[in-house]
Amino acid sequence: MYKQIAQNKRRTVIIMIIFVLVIAAIAGAFAYFYKDPWIAVWTIVVAIVYAAIQYFAAGSIATVMTGAEQITKKDNPRLYNIVENLSITTGLPMPKVYIINDPAPNAFATGRDPKHSIVAATTGLMDIMNDKELTAVMAHEMSHVKNYDIRVSMIVFGLVCVVGLISDIAFRMMFYGNRRRDNEGSPMGYLLILIAAVFSPILAAMAQMAVSREREYLADASAVNITRYPEGMIDALKKLQSHSQPMKSQNTAAASMYINDPLRKGFFNNLFSTHPPIEKRIERLEHGKKTF
Repeated sequence: MYKQIAQNKRRTVIIMIIFVLVIAAIAGAFAYFYKDPWIAVWTIVVAIVYAAIQYFAAGSIATVMTGAEQITKKDNPRLYNIVENLSITTGLPMPKVYIINDPAPNAFATGRDPKHSIVAATTGLMDIMNDKELTAVMAHEMSHVKNYDIRVSMIVFGLVCVVGLISDIAFRMMFYGNRRRDNEGSPMGYLLILIAAVFSPILAAMAQMAVSREREYLADASAVNITRYPEGMIDALKKLQSHSQPMKSQNTAAASMYINDPLRKGFFNNLFSTHPPIEKRIERLEHGKKTF
């Protein structure tokens, strides 16, 4: 487990480098198009500042986007006590607990580190899960906290937002902005910005997908190690599979934070899904029963 935490910390650095290179490529396309290197400098500076803001505010942003509301023990003793017991079992600080009023069964964890963590569950999740299954789901989320997956998710979330923002600006400047006269008749400038604007979000999505999928397998296994009850996690995943539906509030950049894909199903969503198929997650747990 400690090895995985160390790997996640190293992976954080690698992810940041990849995204900075993507952002630098977009900035370079801007600079070439307008023949002004300062545009590249300012694009990178703005991107870094924006990513930092997203990183430190991502927990609050995630709760606002989903409409999640923080609760105390008296508001929902069942969920709060489950999280509190898991906090004691894992030796982690007690996270803030939120509930999302949404019929789609789902849950997520977020935050910079275990001391600044948040776990949330939808009303739909609590409606279909018994106590053992709900404990398994929340143990999965607490595993993301313990393994520092939440930090990786926050960095990816912030940088995906940056890439999306810059790509959107690139499109708008191409088609609606006024160019300098000396750039007219330069199809290469158009081509570079078009390539950067189209392919950068795809590269960002692929990086997010690659990071997220293995984390889900690990969190499933970690949840079983915490609860010592494989059937709880297996049964919870089966219910998530049979009751799966998109959430009312959706955001592609935040999709990787959830235990189940919160987005509407479609070709591109399936192609770049941040979650492995639930049947494969169940299969891994079934095969690993003897080792837990």
